[in-house]
Amino acid sequence: MMLRLYNTATRTLEDFIPQNPPTVTMYNCGPTVYNYAHIGNLRAYVFADVLRRTLEQNGYQVNQIINITDVGHLISDADEGEDKMVIGATREGKSVEEIITKYTDAFYADLEALSIEAAQDKGLESHFPRATHHISEQIALINTLDEEGYTYTTSDGIYFDTSKFPRYPNFAKLDIKGMQAGMRVDMGEKKHVTDFALWKFSPSDGVIREQEWNSPLGIIRKGFPGWHIECSAMAMKYLGETIDIHTGGVDHIPVHHTNEIAQSECATGKPFARYWMHSAFMNVDGQKMSKSLGNTFTLANLREHGISPEAFRYWLLTASYRTQVNFTWEAVKGAQQGLSKLTKIISSSPESTDIDQDNLEKFKAILNNDLDTPNAVAFLQEYTKHNKESRNVRQTAIEMCNILGIDVLFRRPIDNFLFPEFVQSLMSDRKQARDTRNWAESDRLRDEIKRLGYEVKDTPEGQKLEHIEVAK
Repeated sequence: MMLRLYNTATRTLEDFIPQNPPTVTMYNCGPTVYNYAHIGNLRAYVFADVLRRTLEQNGYQVNQIINITDVGHLISDADEGEDKMVIGATREGKSVEEIITKYTDAFYADLEALSIEAAQDKGLESHFPRATHHISEQIALINTLDEEGYTYTTSDGIYFDTSKFPRYPNFAKLDIKGMQAGMRVDMGEKKHVTDFALWKFSPSDGVIREQEWNSPLGIIRKGFPGWHIECSAMAMKYLGETIDIHTGGVDHIPVHHTNEIAQSECATGKPFARYWMHSAFMNVDGQKMSKSLGNTFTLANLREHGISPEAFRYWLLTASYRTQVNFTWEAVKGAQQGLSKLTKIISSSPESTDIDQDNLEKFKAILNNDLDTPNAVAFLQEYTKHNKESRNVRQTAIEMCNILGIDVLFRRPIDNFLFPEFVQSLMSDRKQARDTRNWAESDRLRDEIKRLGYEVKDTPEGQKLEHIEVAK
């Protein structure tokens, strides 16, 4: 089945045809590293990872970029307020660079915990470019836009004149007149409500700031880049003037991605991205996830409640990336139980490297329909349930799980996962057997646990479990 993807730009499902097969260029809007990523943020990276894995299953080689925003993202997501990096540094009494390092490393750890393939390239500028390491590229892009007549300068920065890009409202289907009529705040020196800052000048207060550079256009003032210009400059440096796929959350559509399109296409005269894909919001108990409501959770919070990263990823995959999801503890605990059952069936199936190619292709065809993970997960569950005694179900199911990015046999280092519930149950039974001096039953349970990929060690502090590789 041909890979078909929903393109936000056209609001339709389209056959995916890359510019230069077998290579696919993909840019994913990355985090602003002033705090820990919450689980709503992480949904976008799980979605992008499923997209990457599906592309690879279709024979493509994916050149993936996830940017690190470490300057220029103001608290309003527009052109007002304090830089989020400064907020983070002030909050913790650290330097901005210390904050960048702390939360970039935390982001990488989250990617690894969620089995996201991009994590294998963590720290590489060519795959995780930092905005502050690409100031010259951003300045060059602003200079080009100025030469083409798209900029104007105010007392606080250099702005993009959206009136000179007639297609500006098209991508997000913006009602510009309605936006202008609804303006309740003074636009300052901006000419139009949708104009946005390419560069902001530092306040003329004589204070030397950690993050400021010489301004573009020969202006003798210090300043820093706007949030939007960063993505365009880094995407084009590493992926070219026109990229195949650009992803992000739906909240990026009306401002950030609309602005990226405007500045990029005005600078190059070429389409910026051929396919735009967006993941939907995540609510918590029916409410919008927000720090002000105190309902944001991190992967660490999930672990505190006994929820593994694998279970969280599995829960995400039970819904379409384009469907808004509602996080509840009951829902994600149910997903963990479902994953545990799936793991038990696969682990207990006959050991073989044989693959049921027909059913594997059916599974891939489901994912090729706009990453239909809910039906792919349902297919996997039904397939393992009805074929658990089959010689080829084990390896076939493992292949399906690999495509979904589910670490079904928990092959990772011991400190990165929680033990499946059925293994914990066997451990509890073994403890009871030892307490009653039923050594034969204790040994039998030890062998059963070992067959599933875990070794029990009896210590003065009690039973300790370690992961081992199961012979294939």
